[in-house]
Amino acid sequence: MSKALVVFSGGQDSTTCLFWAKEKFSEVEAISFDYGQKHRLELDIAQSIAEKANVPFHVFKLDLLSQITDNALTNPNVEVEQNKPDNRPPNTLVEGRNMLFLTYASVYAKSQGIQHIVTGVGQADYSGYPDCRDEFIQSLNQTLNLSMDYSYEIHTPLMWKNKEQIWELSDELGVFDLVRNETLTCYNGIIGDGCGNCPACKLRKNGLDSYLLRRK
Repeated sequence: MSKALVVFSGGQDSTTCLFWAKEKFSEVEAISFDYGQKHRLELDIAQSIAEKANVPFHVFKLDLLSQITDNALTNPNVEVEQNKPDNRPPNTLVEGRNMLFLTYASVYAKSQGIQHIVTGVGQADYSGYPDCRDEFIQSLNQTLNLSMDYSYEIHTPLMWKNKEQIWELSDELGVFDLVRNETLTCYNGIIGDGCGNCPACKLRKNGLDSYLLRRK
């Protein structure tokens, strides 16, 4: 019996991955992290979606992260940039977040006899997040295998998909409406279509508009 653990935030990408995993594996669990994010509503959203998917859901504290790095997702005094300068990543980058999430997820996975870990990172719409790159995931996968003497496989079903293709995948999985109306992707903490102004909302909407034109 194959088991998978999904690193889950309740956003568009991780929700699509959750239902992708349910089709690929016989057992699925979801894990979220309380890392001091401003919009803690995402943890409630993640729990609600996991319950609808009938998937065991776990939240673990990782709040040290918000104490050692400064960014617009954890510091209430930092506003999300509408446009980032070309010479640095966006201020929504939480340094080390994916590395820590996947590391802690792998520790939990080993304790549960789970070898498959699923994450919604991708570089097709790469916008300055170094920990979303395929080479990073492959490197970390090898490091985790060596560090814990355990055979993990990190799955990234969205790695080479743009947002339009991710909407298409959610439709194929039968969860298009759920993803559109019940997920939280917005950097300003608004469910569904979001604020419409932050970079995450713009990227999501551009992909949605393109897919809906093709869907007709």
